[in-house]
Amino acid sequence: MAETPVERPEARLPYALAIALIVGGLLGLLASFALTMDDINLLKNPDAALTCNLNGVVNCGKNIESWQGSVFGFPNPVLGLMMFPAPVVVGFALLAGARFAAWFWWIFNAGLLFAISFVYWLAFQSIFDIGTLCPWCSLVYLVTIPMFLAVTVRNLRAGLAGGALQRFGDAIAGWVPLIVIVGYVIIFGAAQLQLNILGTLF
Repeated sequence: MAETPVERPEARLPYALAIALIVGGLLGLLASFALTMDDINLLKNPDAALTCNLNGVVNCGKNIESWQGSVFGFPNPVLGLMMFPAPVVVGFALLAGARFAAWFWWIFNAGLLFAISFVYWLAFQSIFDIGTLCPWCSLVYLVTIPMFLAVTVRNLRAGLAGGALQRFGDAIAGWVPLIVIVGYVIIFGAAQLQLNILGTLF
């Protein structure tokens, strides 16, 4: 008989996860707001000097004006303004002792899966097609990756995907920081190799 997964107390009261979601969500909102304001500035004045445009390679202006910057027919930062409040609300709810049903966690996880998939697509479009590394976009990359991994591992450890994956979640839980770093290296390592980011800054 298959082992029945058991929801652990640490899965019910994940204070570290709550803080990560709050901080990540707030920083994501900051980046989305800044990019939205830059987009508005460019609409008002196409020659506006954006504070995120450090040089020809490290800038956000090219990203905003590209087709990739409005994939769904409106500026991508609007998605961030709509979606990043969710982890903030969930984080504060967890700190207040709230418990969510399994379906809620999987829907939340699915939203973060969309976010991290979109982040990697945008990152590689930016690096290999547009030829830039957008500073505010990079902040979104930095917060989305750990939030996705933290929630995914939390769901696995809580037994929401069965006993076998619960054990897998337990096994990789301690490796999450390293996996996050690897996720960063994939993006920023590619940016350095393709665009020589450090060479343009120093």
